[in-house]
Amino acid sequence: LNLMETFNFESYDFLKYKELAIEYSIKIAIAIGILVIGSWIVKKIVKIVKKTMIKGNMEASLQNFLSDLINWALKALLFITVLSQLGIATSSFIALIGAAGLALGLALQGSLANFAGGALILIFKPFKVGDLIDAQGELGEVKEIQIFVTKLLTPGNKVAIIPNGILSNETIKNYSQEGKLRVDLTIGISYDSDIKKAKEILKKTLNSNPKVLQDPAPAVTVSELADSAVNLAVRPWATPQDYWDVYFGSLEACKNALDKEN
Repeated sequence: LNLMETFNFESYDFLKYKELAIEYSIKIAIAIGILVIGSWIVKKIVKIVKKTMIKGNMEASLQNFLSDLINWALKALLFITVLSQLGIATSSFIALIGAAGLALGLALQGSLANFAGGALILIFKPFKVGDLIDAQGELGEVKEIQIFVTKLLTPGNKVAIIPNGILSNETIKNYSQEGKLRVDLTIGISYDSDIKKAKEILKKTLNSNPKVLQDPAPAVTVSELADSAVNLAVRPWATPQDYWDVYFGSLEACKNALDKEN
């Protein structure tokens, strides 16, 4: 009787271990299958995302960053799925990742805001490299758009570095987007002067400048009857590249032309 009981007990343990081995072998096989197929799907998704970003002419730096971010996020999800298939509790693991993400987000909220701003700028393109913009009290040519900051070269040859978080949430004046700019000048003449003649002289002077655009045509109108002068609004048009040449050149040329005609 003791031998039979021992034999039956050992047989029961053997069957139990056998069942467990079969059960876990199936789980491991399924987990490996999920890992292999999942890795292939992740590569395909990342490849499709890259192609989409390239077709959308997205900035190269943003393409690489977003591709890596999506790649690692999908791999983390795949890793958690594999662990779950093996019967490992993932709730604590997910909670730990969430807590770490929250702590990191609070610590880097300024940097994350700048990154989000940079992503919005690169995706929606309110300006591009080479554009003349006015933002945050700085006027300059956009030299570089980075993930966290944008660099402007001011007329005084100074580099202004503006955080993208602030830049994307405030007003931006883009002087280059339309390809032409109006130059606003005010020139005063005496009350005794012939307004019609003065306007003709100024228009002729503006039209003689090759950097002044003819479409739209330059305009000269009376803008104000001031205390000691009749102020004329002189409005030539120029390309963004020639803006300052037209601005300063027109002031000097108009003054000389009016002096010549007394």
